[in-house]
Amino acid sequence: MTIPVLRTERLLLREWRDSDLAPFAALNADPSVVRYLPRPLTRQESDDFVRRRIHPSFAAHGFGLWAVERLDTGVFIGFVGLTEQTFQAPFTPAVEVGWRLARAHWGHGFATEAARASIDLGFGEAGLTEIVSMTVPANRRSRAVMERLGMTRDAEADFDHPRVPTGSPLVAHVLYRLTRDRWAARQRVDG
Repeated sequence: MTIPVLRTERLLLREWRDSDLAPFAALNADPSVVRYLPRPLTRQESDDFVRRRIHPSFAAHGFGLWAVERLDTGVFIGFVGLTEQTFQAPFTPAVEVGWRLARAHWGHGFATEAARASIDLGFGEAGLTEIVSMTVPANRRSRAVMERLGMTRDAEADFDHPRVPTGSPLVAHVLYRLTRDRWAARQRVDG
């Protein structure tokens, strides 16, 4: 299996390496990074996420959640990419663009930059017709990234996430969508 490598102005989206596992586990244990997730991950859960969820996605679809590295420092900063969501919701199955970056790398536009490259591959090479993104309503930073990507909130499709425990303040999620046609129109304007 060949994993596509994506290069942006400042970032390299690449295959995962064993050396990424420790810093990935550290960011998955950081309370500020997982604030809008049900809980921090243990080292084993973090490693399993890479081996059992990320690697198989590339094998099955040719896309997934890439390890992201800064070109200027070579430092691993987290993941960004596309993942298939198959949990029960009115809009699934769907392909989601998502990101999780170490706190030290927030506020530099890295999530937006890498997500754009992922979306370009999704609508280009992968031939997707729609990409979604989702988060809890309070996650303003991620929602701002979604909007910078040209995604539009579909308030009628907001949902309670079935993988979040009932009664949790994180169960309610907002849904954003981007169609290939809207992406292509934006490409023509930006290009």
